[in-house]
Amino acid sequence: MKQSITQELDYGCGVACFAFICNMTFQQAVIFLGKEYSVKHGWCPSDLVAALNRYGLSYKNYYVPKKRKTIYSNGSIVLIERSSSYPVGHYLVFHDNQWMDPWINLPEDKILKNAKSGFRSELPGKAMYALIPT
Repeated sequence: MKQSITQELDYGCGVACFAFICNMTFQQAVIFLGKEYSVKHGWCPSDLVAALNRYGLSYKNYYVPKKRKTIYSNGSIVLIERSSSYPVGHYLVFHDNQWMDPWINLPEDKILKNAKSGFRSELPGKAMYALIPT
């Protein structure tokens, strides 16, 4: 099983998911993506798709309707909606029928230096956008 990638920046869940998909470290992903953008803004789904495609992969971005149950393929990245536990939303990657969560303990511990990554069986919120490999 692949090892999870822990986010190391405040808005770094998208960066960690990119690193996981591209088989690189978080720091290698920051270099490829650009630290300034990752630190100040995080990643909107269309920008993350463009970065994945620039890396040589083929992804498309889809809005997920609220009442639709979606079946995800390996490598799908999902941005969940904002909530009290995830005030700016959160990216996760579907891999081997699990979700790689780059800050799995975020709801309990909001201090970045304590962030841990891991795998969970279900999304911790409602999917808003899905980045799907094509």
